[in-house]
Amino acid sequence: MKNYFKFDELGTNYKREILGGLTTFLSMAYILAVNPAMLSLKDVPDLPDAMRMDAGAVFVATILASIVGCLFMGLIANYPIALAPGMGLNAFFAFTVVLTYGIPWQIGLTGVLFSGLIFALLTMSGWRETIINAIPFELKMAVSAGIGLFITFVGLKGAGIVAPSKATLVTIGNIHDPHVLLAVGGIVITVILMARKVPGSIFIGMMLTAIFGMIFGLIDPPKQIISQIPSVEPTFGKAFEAFQDPGQLLTWHFVAVVLTFLFIDFFDTAGTLVAVANQAGFVKDNKLPRAGRALFADSLATMTGAVFGTSTTTSYIESSAGVAVGARTGFASVITALCFALALFFSPLMAVVTSAVTAPALVIVGVLMVSNLSKIEWDRFEIAVPAFLTMIMMPLTYSIATGIACGFIFYPITMIMAGRRKEIHPIMYVLFIVFVLYFIFVQHS
Repeated sequence: MKNYFKFDELGTNYKREILGGLTTFLSMAYILAVNPAMLSLKDVPDLPDAMRMDAGAVFVATILASIVGCLFMGLIANYPIALAPGMGLNAFFAFTVVLTYGIPWQIGLTGVLFSGLIFALLTMSGWRETIINAIPFELKMAVSAGIGLFITFVGLKGAGIVAPSKATLVTIGNIHDPHVLLAVGGIVITVILMARKVPGSIFIGMMLTAIFGMIFGLIDPPKQIISQIPSVEPTFGKAFEAFQDPGQLLTWHFVAVVLTFLFIDFFDTAGTLVAVANQAGFVKDNKLPRAGRALFADSLATMTGAVFGTSTTTSYIESSAGVAVGARTGFASVITALCFALALFFSPLMAVVTSAVTAPALVIVGVLMVSNLSKIEWDRFEIAVPAFLTMIMMPLTYSIATGIACGFIFYPITMIMAGRRKEIHPIMYVLFIVFVLYFIFVQHS
């Protein structure tokens, strides 16, 4: 085992790897509660049941996709990087694909499956790197920051901290409402834990929020702690139903869905791999060894998740927490996968996950993603305009895809007018046309 994972070569041992794997799991375990709540649209009232995914099935699908991703990343790529359904991608699935476009969640899963398949083909062909390099660094950072703003807004709105207003569209919620106060308290607790650099701060913050909610009678305690694994039948294989009526896939909405899933997963994965690999000291001469295997692990996990019933699976930056305590090999990812497997038996605990409990996670993850704004050249107007529009249009239109489209349309325009035509990659012109057509046909339909 030590030889397979190259413990001696990478200067590690079982203790460090096990501790690293456990730390990574605790740092990202919040997804087990947030993802089922997000995809089942738990906090959206008056929705037909047909528009909601089964929370129990999503819980199992989330774990299975994570296990496949972590095992493949650990055993084949030998990286201490864990995978799970991505934040932002699940919000896009629920609030844009299902709520805004009105696309059935079954078709949404087909879009996830297609994006994973395309991701795998691009990875094997080498085109993936070409496309990533064609898109300006500033727009990549703006997309990440915009998603951060979007999921923060989703969290604040769901918890009632932000409320609708006829006069101003949005306003502060009823801070005298005990449920709102619980969410505020949860955010404060999590912020304190994060500031103190406590491992697993987000997960611990959610647990404490749920415990306080039960103490004060705001959340019903779970009827049991351990139970049988929920059935995945309500979502399993639903991604293939669209093939019975292929016409459902020949729409601009569906194309936009696939492209958005693919685009975001592209940069989530690439950014995480580079960041964690740099932290662990894997990058040599600006090259990442076994990068193809790591990227394929992501696409394989995404396709697995789509088949079982969850949104796009991606590499988690929380893996850096495991690396920080000593993880250096894929053995840590195997440990994380085992932790996910054990979590299958604790589904009753999901009953205590209310919007007040998930709000701290959504807000803190949003803060971490918005930090990418510091990497954008704001003093260059031709860069600032598309970056700003990408970022701001996501929460204002309640659509990640719309934000991306706005930024990618304005980028060639401002760069050409600034006399920087030669810096625009030809692929950006293709994307310009694609997103113009997106507004023409998607918005019209």
